[in-house]
Amino acid sequence: MLLIIILVIIAILVLGYVSIYNGLQKAKVYTDESWSQIDVQLKRRNDLIPNLVEVTKGYAKHEKETLAQVINLRNQLAAVPSDAHADKMELSNELSSSLKSIFALSEAYPDLKANQEFTKLMEELTNTENKIAYSRQLFNSSAAAYNQKLVTFPSNMVAKVHRLEKVDYLETPVEETKAPKVSF
Repeated sequence: MLLIIILVIIAILVLGYVSIYNGLQKAKVYTDESWSQIDVQLKRRNDLIPNLVEVTKGYAKHEKETLAQVINLRNQLAAVPSDAHADKMELSNELSSSLKSIFALSEAYPDLKANQEFTKLMEELTNTENKIAYSRQLFNSSAAAYNQKLVTFPSNMVAKVHRLEKVDYLETPVEETKAPKVSF
């Protein structure tokens, strides 16, 4: 009878351990999947940029420096290894800032703003930027859930045994946290 009780306790402990380990692995996979969603949207944006630049070039010949910077950042971003998340997000933030300059060009060139191809590309790019923002939020949420499992009992014990490490959050660049200056 004692042997049966001991075997039942061992079986419960093993099942509990396996369940906790699987929960940690599922949270990690979800975090990885949410990063891949960011990657998909970054690729989509990178694919849209050359078309947008080509349409804009004809209207803004003297804005070549802005356009060259956007293309340069896009090429740098495409060359970053897929596992270099911090580098990829840093370049992505720089690219987003540069794209704002192209958005501003449409205000300076009414003919450009009226161009259907430009308007369509700007709309797609704006939608993609929104999807990137949403994907960043999703990544941070899934990273929070995973990190929470790493620090709460009893999953923290299993995480230590398997040397599972915390996932860093994606942070907003400092320049984007400042309130914009508005004057009338």
